[in-house]
Amino acid sequence: MATKLNTIVFSIVLLHLPLSAQMHPIYLESPAPQPQPPQSQPQLPHHNSSQYGTTQGSLQPQECGPRCGDRCSNTQYKKPCLFFCNKCCTKCLCVPPGTYGNKQVCPCYNNWKTKSGGPKCP
Repeated sequence: MATKLNTIVFSIVLLHLPLSAQMHPIYLESPAPQPQPPQSQPQLPHHNSSQYGTTQGSLQPQECGPRCGDRCSNTQYKKPCLFFCNKCCTKCLCVPPGTYGNKQVCPCYNNWKTKSGGPKCP
């Protein structure tokens, strides 16, 4: 009888252990953060440079809006011009200077074509 009781108690304890581990998670201490050496900031092109924003990759994404505003300032189709200019600028990170033409300074902007082969970027 005592052996049977010990077996039952032992079985209950074994069944209870996995359940209590799930109900009470074990927390481990994480290692303390280690000091990191200072990282150098990438050098951005000077805003006064004549090529700034006109060569591929020279703009930051947040600079596309003002550049496209200038690019589309003379068109009567402002909304589609701004839409596609911003799309092209986000991909290429450049906008050609002026309100028309000059696409040769930004090959990505110049070479992105529609399905029918026309220019994608204004």
